Amino acid sequence: MPSSISRRWFLALAGAAIAARRGFGAESVSSVPTDLDHILLGVSDLDHGIAWLEERSGVRAVFGGVHPGRGTRNALLSLGPRRYLEIIAPDPQQVGSAAGRELWAARLQALQEPRLIHWAAHTSDLAAIVQKAMAAGIAIEASRDGSRARPDGKTLRWKSFSLKNDYDGLLPFFIEWSRDSVHPSQDAPAGCTLLQFSAESPNAQDVAGAAAKLGLDFSVQPGKQPRLRARIGGKKGEFELT
Repeated sequence: MPSSISRRWFLALAGAAIAARRGFGAESVSSVPTDLDHILLGVSDLDHGIAWLEERSGVRAVFGGVHPGRGTRNALLSLGPRRYLEIIAPDPQQVGSAAGRELWAARLQALQEPRLIHWAAHTSDLAAIVQKAMAAGIAIEASRDGSRARPDGKTLRWKSFSLKNDYDGLLPFFIEWSRDSVHPSQDAPAGCTLLQFSAESPNAQDVAGAAAKLGLDFSVQPGKQPRLRARIGGKKGEFELT
């Protein structure tokens, strides 16, 4: 009898611990989606964004390159193995003519201060994720090829697709890197680690439900407005991006 009671207590305590870790409001629990590839910090001016982030992190992001046809350029820093942060800003050298390009660049230009605007989840089989989304009844945009010329002359290539409803950037777009491309986390400046990544939304249950259907282990908590949160450990200590 004593051993049976002890075992019941053990299972009860274990269940309570798991529930506490999974529940809303578990701010002290470090949690990062397993498939997180990179987070995007939107800024209206790239040089300002680089300086702004260096002041907080103690690490200076390096210029990554431009996105032809998108009207943007970026700078990068590593967040650990297979993860990085992308500072993305309008490219003044690309005068837009396509509506999509102008809309994206205009969105960044309108930012009053640096802000997390989106994130990407990596996969080695983009077609399988497309099938999973379609089977779950989640509408997606057509997959497309992407590329970026690095300052050293090498070109990074990838394939990606976005969700038609990503809940204001709270759900990711999905990316499959070309096998001959070096992942940006490998040669971007080191010194920072992504400790926690989550979202807040007035529609937290819907966002969490869609994330689960896509196989994402992503923490979504109730909030007054859609917002991404990232806690990062840098050379100057921990800091938060939203």
